[in-house]
Amino acid sequence: SGASVTVSRVLRAGVFDKPRIMVHVVAYNAESTLAQTLDRIPREVRAQLAEVRVFDDASSDNTVLVGEGYKATSSGDWPVPLQIVRNPQNRGYGGNQKLGYRYAVDRGYDVVVLLHADGQYAPEEMARLIQPILDGEADAVFGSRMMNRRDALRGGMPLYKWLGNQVLTRFENAALGMSLTEFHS
Repeated sequence: SGASVTVSRVLRAGVFDKPRIMVHVVAYNAESTLAQTLDRIPREVRAQLAEVRVFDDASSDNTVLVGEGYKATSSGDWPVPLQIVRNPQNRGYGGNQKLGYRYAVDRGYDVVVLLHADGQYAPEEMARLIQPILDGEADAVFGSRMMNRRDALRGGMPLYKWLGNQVLTRFENAALGMSLTEFHS
């Protein structure tokens, strides 16, 4: 008999009095995926966020227009500010991350969640990843779509990236004398 477990998506404040949580969405040519990715952030989690900020990295498509349209038509579903910001020049993935993190630090957020606008990472898991920080058990938590290796392919990762990731991970682990089981907790 398999007992089912229900995981609450409501975040507990933990060591913070009133935690300020920001979701930083990195976006580049994500016009076809941005709205669906934002929709996947659980409503219970949305209610506990201070801000969701999409940083578009000078996309050549209509990512910003899709974001602004989503914001205009979904405002009732967002009890927190949903901001769409277009970088005037492409800064690359790392540069776009830095802009978002700098913004969060400058405004004193307690927790920052990095989310990809293309939906590669599961927004549905946000509460599980944030809670250890709120409980004071972790300073940083990283999700991985590679824990179950084939899940990344099912989630839309291109085969060439998946194969490259597998090869590089094996080399890195061998060079560092590590195994994948050391990362499971």
